[in-house]
Amino acid sequence: MADQAFVTLATNDNYAKGAMVLGKSLRSHKTSRKLVVLIGPHVTEPTKAVLNSIFDEVRLVDVLDSLDSAHLAMLKRPDLGVTFTKLHCWTLTHFAKCVFMDADTMVLSNVDDLFDREELSAAPDPGWPDCFNSGVFVFRPSKETYNKLLAFCTEHGSFDGGDQGILNGFFSNWATADITKHLPFIYNLSSIAIYSYLPAFKQYGANAKVVHFLGPTKPWSFTYDTKGKCLKGDIHDSSTHATYLLMWWEIYSVDVLPMLFKEFGDQPFHTGCVSGENGSRSSDAASHNVPAISSEERKQRWEQGQADYMGIDCFENIQKKLDSFLK
Repeated sequence: MADQAFVTLATNDNYAKGAMVLGKSLRSHKTSRKLVVLIGPHVTEPTKAVLNSIFDEVRLVDVLDSLDSAHLAMLKRPDLGVTFTKLHCWTLTHFAKCVFMDADTMVLSNVDDLFDREELSAAPDPGWPDCFNSGVFVFRPSKETYNKLLAFCTEHGSFDGGDQGILNGFFSNWATADITKHLPFIYNLSSIAIYSYLPAFKQYGANAKVVHFLGPTKPWSFTYDTKGKCLKGDIHDSSTHATYLLMWWEIYSVDVLPMLFKEFGDQPFHTGCVSGENGSRSSDAASHNVPAISSEERKQRWEQGQADYMGIDCFENIQKKLDSFLK
C-alpha cells in the first residue's frame, strides 16, 4: 500500500494540532496507508517536528488564496481563502490514490476501505446535498488535474470563495453521474447535521467512521480541564457534539501534548489545557500556556469574542498587564 496515502493540510499551528489528532486517530485504528501532511510557511519548527513524528511525509507548500472576499463574506469565513492550498494535494504524484481529510476531522474507526473508491468520491454536504463536502474525498494525484484546477480557478473562480466551491465547480457532475462516488454520510459526519436531523443521528450515528467539526468553532477553540476531563466554554453554542469534542481532547492531551512539550521546551505556546476542576493551571502547563500569536491576531480574537479567558487572557494576566502600565 506504499502508493496510497491519507493527506491533510495545516496552514498554521492551530490547524496543525487538528492534523496531529487526525494522524493519531488514523494510527490508533491501524491504517495500513501512508500519512501525509501539507503545511504552510507559518507552521513553527517545533510543531513541524511533532508532525514529522506522526506523519510519514511533511511537505511545505505555498499558500494559495482565493482573494475572494465577497463570497467569503457571505460565508462569514474570511479564513477559508487559504483552503485553496488544498489543491496542492494533486501534486503528490508519487502516490497512485489518496484520501484527503481536513485537519478538523477525526477518525472513529478504520477507514482504509475508502481506497476502494474512485476520484472524486465524497459525501454530500449537509447544507446543500447536491454539492459534496470537501472535508473528505478520494482523489488521484495528477499534475494534469492540478493544472486544470488552477486554470478553472482563474477562469471561473469559486462560488463560495473556498476550495469546496472550486472543487464542486470542477467536478460538476458529482451529483448525477455515478452514485458509487457518493460516500455514505458516516464517512464525513458533520457535527452541524447532528442538530439539524437528530432522529437520523440517533438511528445511524453509532456507525459513524469520521466526524467533521464544521464551522468557525474548532475543537482547539475550547479549553480542556485535564483533571476533570471536561471542557471550558459554551459547548451548546458551538453546534458540535460534546462526546466527539471530548474524544478529540483526550487524544490531544494524552498523545499529542507531551510531544509538543518536548519540542517547544522553554518556548511559550498555547496548550489549550488547564489542570484542576476550578480551572487552575498546573505548574507544568502554566509556563507553556501562552499562545505564539501576534498582537494584531490577539486583538482580532478579542473583537470576535474569542478571548482565551482560561489562558493568556485570564484575569490574572490582564491584571499583570494593567499593573505594568501603572508602574
